[in-house]
Amino acid sequence: MESVLCSASAQGGTVRRIFRRHGRYNFGFRDRGVQRARKPHNNNIVGLKQHIYTLDYRRVEVIKSHRTVALAPKAAIAEPEAPTAPIHNNPMLANYVPVFVMLPLEVVTIDNVLEDRYGLEKQLKELQAAGVDGVMVDVWWGIVESKGPKQYDWSAYRSLFQLVQECGLKLQAIMSFHQCGGNVGDSVFIPLPKWVVEIGESDPDIFYTNQSGNRNKEYLTIGVDNKPLFHGRTAIQLYSDYMKSFRENMEDFLESELLVDIEVGLGPAGELRYPSYTQSQGWVFSGIGEFQCYDKYLEVDFKEAATLAGNPEWELPDNAGEYNDKPESTEFFRSNGTYLTEKGKFFLTWYSNKLLIHGDEILDEANKAFLGCKVKLAAKVAGIHWWYKTENHAAELTSGYYNLNDRDGYRPIARMLSRHDAIFNFTCLEMRNFEQISEARSGAQELVQQVLSGGWTENIEVAGENALPRYDRAAYNQLLLNARPNGINRRDPPKLRLYGVTYLRLSEKLLQRANFDIFKNFVRKMHADQDYCPDPKMYNNYIVPMKRSKPRISLEILMEATRPGKPFPWDKKTDTNVGGILDDLIANIFSVFKLDHN
Repeated sequence: MESVLCSASAQGGTVRRIFRRHGRYNFGFRDRGVQRARKPHNNNIVGLKQHIYTLDYRRVEVIKSHRTVALAPKAAIAEPEAPTAPIHNNPMLANYVPVFVMLPLEVVTIDNVLEDRYGLEKQLKELQAAGVDGVMVDVWWGIVESKGPKQYDWSAYRSLFQLVQECGLKLQAIMSFHQCGGNVGDSVFIPLPKWVVEIGESDPDIFYTNQSGNRNKEYLTIGVDNKPLFHGRTAIQLYSDYMKSFRENMEDFLESELLVDIEVGLGPAGELRYPSYTQSQGWVFSGIGEFQCYDKYLEVDFKEAATLAGNPEWELPDNAGEYNDKPESTEFFRSNGTYLTEKGKFFLTWYSNKLLIHGDEILDEANKAFLGCKVKLAAKVAGIHWWYKTENHAAELTSGYYNLNDRDGYRPIARMLSRHDAIFNFTCLEMRNFEQISEARSGAQELVQQVLSGGWTENIEVAGENALPRYDRAAYNQLLLNARPNGINRRDPPKLRLYGVTYLRLSEKLLQRANFDIFKNFVRKMHADQDYCPDPKMYNNYIVPMKRSKPRISLEILMEATRPGKPFPWDKKTDTNVGGILDDLIANIFSVFKLDHN
């Protein structure tokens, strides 16, 4: 894993920053841009060769209301023994958090057509005028490779990317290897490629399966990741070939730096998890969900693991309940239940580790596919906040996040992502505990604090998004709080800051006047009251040509990250809020008044 030690000083308006890259050191953020080294995870690991780089910030003048910049000549690289100190022309830009907006799920139709180009162009220009930095879009596997193995058609997405570029926005692309339909917010149905689904008709075990034998066709089971069942290719090879084709066909957009990150779909809804809670199978909030490991491939894998551990008699759980059960109604999750026994701990470790390995292997292929491209990889983790405030964390466990009060289930994911220099994207940033029904025992706020802290502790970039569409000031204020948990620092980079926030999602409702006025204010506050900045380097978001992933991190080292630690402190409220209930009331009154006089 690679860590960065930053030390900064300022003199005469010139600023430079030293980045020290070294083996397995982590660094915690401290005031005035200085970071403190932590103890290495494992002294036996061979550290990477130490390098010291000095990077000069370019001075950028942002002209109001225009997306243009003036760049000073690039400074020469200084010698390590003569470091210089970074500062921007405007130090407030260090607090800038870019805002992206998710495009509609069906922006490219199931027939591989860019729908309503004129209407979309109008909407994109409204976003651009509001200061939005870019948009995010699902690039559906079920659309692009629908006609047959390796028969890719990128034409509609090329048209979309061109339009986004013309509108002056940046782009986050999701490699969507999952089905659209069956989850909260899914407004359309986009299945996996037809030829893949047909293979599943003769071998239904290629899909996730619950204890009752119900198949979930949202995403291929982890059990077939390395099984050559798809016309001679494994599931991971399917994903790898798709990403390589994407690069080949989008090379011009990658070279122009339209794309800032590529989020690799690693499970249902694009998230690194099991499909444990699916509406199409009858799940409703706040059910605990079900384990999804009863296909024949994962059953064999578990049996082999149990035998190797000296317990060949162990079987997969048969007492964990059904989708809508409560934890205490099951033998597995109840107080002093199976999850606390040696057998239960072995199962949960195996179940969650399979997820870690799955994500690691696919991200390794993504790294190979985009090697040399000036773009970052990203992976999304779901915000399973219900039952968080119980001893068993049941909903998280069925999803594959082995997270308990005495065990961190998210830092191992962050550590795995660190070897690929990937962004950790987390959901449910808008939620507050009291907004959920009391019986759900929700801990959304504590969960977000734990997960983001784990990512920062592992010294990786952390980003986030809202889980549900919200248009109210309270939700925006919560997003702002989580984007800068300790507020704005007017002199130096803030102690903690998200790499970016993606808002779900573009719609006619968002663009309604009252809603959009609040949203524009939110964007402005996310930018720390600064004008749109076209150069990510000005707010310390560096994107360099992708290098080869670092050596694989052993499960033993990943498991060291399960030791719980104290999360970073969070302010009680944001210091850059967009208003509250009174503001909403006044806005509504003015809105009615304007309507009456139009």
